[in-house]
Amino acid sequence: MFRIDKDTPAEIAFSEAATSVPLLQQEWRERALRRLNSLTKPLGSLGRLEEIAARLVAIRENERPDCSPKVIFTLAADHGVTDEGVSAYPKTVTHQMVLNFLSGGAAINVVCRHLGIDVVIVDVGVDADIDQINGLVRKKVSRGTKNMACGPAMNQAELYSALGAGIELARSAEEQGRTLIGTGEMGIGNTTAASAITAVMTGRPVSEVAGRGTGLDDAGLSHKIEVIERAIAVNRPDPSDPIDVLCKVGGLEIAGLAGLIIGAAARRIPVVVDGFISTAAAAIAFAIQPKAKDFLFASHRSSEPGHAALLKFISQEPLLDLGLRLGEGTGAALAMAIIEASAKLLNEMATFSSAGVSGAAK
Repeated sequence: MFRIDKDTPAEIAFSEAATSVPLLQQEWRERALRRLNSLTKPLGSLGRLEEIAARLVAIRENERPDCSPKVIFTLAADHGVTDEGVSAYPKTVTHQMVLNFLSGGAAINVVCRHLGIDVVIVDVGVDADIDQINGLVRKKVSRGTKNMACGPAMNQAELYSALGAGIELARSAEEQGRTLIGTGEMGIGNTTAASAITAVMTGRPVSEVAGRGTGLDDAGLSHKIEVIERAIAVNRPDPSDPIDVLCKVGGLEIAGLAGLIIGAAARRIPVVVDGFISTAAAAIAFAIQPKAKDFLFASHRSSEPGHAALLKFISQEPLLDLGLRLGEGTGAALAMAIIEASAKLLNEMATFSSAGVSGAAK
């Protein structure tokens, strides 16, 4: 595990969560495999659904894992780098979309209503006064990050506050009996931060990992690449130090999601990771605590070019490839249906013995 300096209560709390992430035991996978092989189907015929089910058993240490109730946490924050004109949309859209989420009108709301998934909207760094809005979870660290093209996006106190917010969300999820968590985000400018993280952590050129985000034209994309390269040159983030990377070129919602992933893993709650920005958070969590990787399910492959590099970095094969690039948690919500189906197949299918069905000839 990456060493975390433990000078403040926030750093101590985060270090304790990271060191609490357990190592999955092969014995539980083998228990799951024995049951899967006894079900009324040819061996291995459910493909990746069997691997998902076996990993759920190992994560929960329960031979009959449940995937309900499910929740998507959508964390919202603003980015100072939008001052550089890196997005096709103005920064005020972050605030406006939070209101849309809370009124139930966004894509994530529609998908989650359809699939029976709760959506929790969290303000971790929106640059607006929205404290009085009903239904919003208030974890605001600051009104967005600073402009990373000019200096660090945040300081360590802000970073650990955001990481701590994610750990608190995982704790509340456990208290509410959540058995499956999905990650979502909203923040104009956050593909710029995610691209910077990707370039630093994977060693890829910015031009290979930065995409069009919300719809930049060719000139806009070229400018975005130049801004990211400038931010990396100005800040010189250390790829061996994920905390340094987050402080210098990250985002508050990305840090919050990294904390959520580590906090959930420490509580044996599987996490379904959404798209590019969420996977940047997963890459940070993995770099801090490699054992967290086994608690992750990559929901889909985004059309953002940097996403494939991040998926390779965390050794995850996505469940879906739909050309999505929306964020919000939409891909995670869709993948949750597949993950829950895998658990139900494990739990509810008859065995050859119980159904009186003949097995394969030996």
